[in-house]
Amino acid sequence: MRYRSFPRIPDLPVSVLGFGAMRLPVQGGNPAQIDEELTAKLLRAAIDGGVNYVDTAYVYHGGQSEVVLGRLLRGGLREKVLIADKSPTWLVQSEGDWERLLDEQLRRLDTNRIDFYLIHALNAGLWESVRKFNGLKALERAKRDGRIKHLGFSFHGSPATFKTIIDSYDWEFCQIQYNYMDEQFQAGTEGLHYARSKQIGVVVMEPLRGGALAASMPEDVQRIWAKAPVQRKPAEWALRWVWDHPEVVTALSGMNHPDQLRENLASAEAAQAGAMDEQELTLVDAVRATFAARTSVPCTTCGYCQPCPGGVAIADVFSFYNSATMFDARKATARVYDAILVQGGRGADRCLACGECEPKCPQGIAITEKLQEAHTALS
Repeated sequence: MRYRSFPRIPDLPVSVLGFGAMRLPVQGGNPAQIDEELTAKLLRAAIDGGVNYVDTAYVYHGGQSEVVLGRLLRGGLREKVLIADKSPTWLVQSEGDWERLLDEQLRRLDTNRIDFYLIHALNAGLWESVRKFNGLKALERAKRDGRIKHLGFSFHGSPATFKTIIDSYDWEFCQIQYNYMDEQFQAGTEGLHYARSKQIGVVVMEPLRGGALAASMPEDVQRIWAKAPVQRKPAEWALRWVWDHPEVVTALSGMNHPDQLRENLASAEAAQAGAMDEQELTLVDAVRATFAARTSVPCTTCGYCQPCPGGVAIADVFSFYNSATMFDARKATARVYDAILVQGGRGADRCLACGECEPKCPQGIAITEKLQEAHTALS
């Protein structure tokens, strides 16, 4: 395992591969029913492989991510990892809510401190809420008494808003969505460089874009990767591209299978900034252009749009739609979509067009319109 450090926390080594606990293995397709036995094996193997940064949030797996991690880190493992957790900013209605929610998270995690605490999913609207309810003041109190060690934020907004937030506080770190398909998305490369110019280290979420960049590649993409002098799997290409940026301290991967963990650990052993040569970067550019022409919906399956009043499994619908278009598999995907989602009462045909989901979407997707489009394509 290779390690980097945050510019403002130079003496603390952080593994370049972080263990993301948003997509843990589950039972029966129920996100709140985490497969605790398999998760325990994955977490232990990750730690044995040198991973020391574990990322979760109040809302992940219906609140069970924190609870399960708390149980699994007992008995000595807690002191081997740095826990990153996030405040559910949208639930705050008064200044006292910041500490109330933090204390609940500490109980769930069965710990007396959170090493890296993030104000979650900031955009222009939620940043105003942080200011209105004195979030920074409340969380500074928690830093002083030791419940929080380091304070940062995660981001889902425009580059201009990102710069405003960066300039508004003496942050120790931040977290952005970044991968070779999202250079110009949200904070993007512009935000990555801006954070570095302020000596703020960056954590990257969605380096594999919700797993899309680690899946089986369509033939035109395979032909591009085949031109590389060294053959690598798609996930390794995506992670190497992220780690190639010296601004990135750690990249979070939502590993829910032992094979994924093994592959990512192997990739992390070779992670170096500036290691990709011009030929490799040119290949990535070609893959990016090919995928951009295929993707129908820029959904990362983060789940912030849920729950849906009509019962639509929004992220699953978009995953099927993107799979159909990206991988030339419309007919096969349509059959699975009908069998699993439509017949299960969770298809896009259940959409009420209420619009409740759209303000919650970090990607700014016109969800109602895209659900109708997806259902038509897959029916």
